[in-house]
Amino acid sequence: MANKVNNSEKAPAAIGPYSHSIQHDNMLFVSGQLGIDPTTGDLKETVREQAIQGFENFKAIIEEAGFTFSDVVKTTVFLTTMDNFAEVNEVYSQYFTDWEPARSAIAVAALPKGGLFEMEAILVRD
Repeated sequence: MANKVNNSEKAPAAIGPYSHSIQHDNMLFVSGQLGIDPTTGDLKETVREQAIQGFENFKAIIEEAGFTFSDVVKTTVFLTTMDNFAEVNEVYSQYFTDWEPARSAIAVAALPKGGLFEMEAILVRD
């Protein structure tokens, strides 16, 4: 199978030269999702709001590609400060209720558009 580009109308447009996700056979590689409201293009205010919106954007992308949260095998969470780690974990656990994929959490100097949270993932469907 050739690589298939998946972009969702329900997620914010990419802010650079990349796709929301790429599917290769039964694998989906999802680009980092910020807490941007797809209807306004604005970044949500707090880290909690950004994490929730980022997860909703992620959900729209994976569902449109025919995947579910149960298919997620690895996530990478980017935070601008580890002081937000516990709060993001609370949001994270609301989306991964039946399954806890492998994960890395990394503190970075900055994120696009001044974001406080970003998440990328790899999914595999049986």
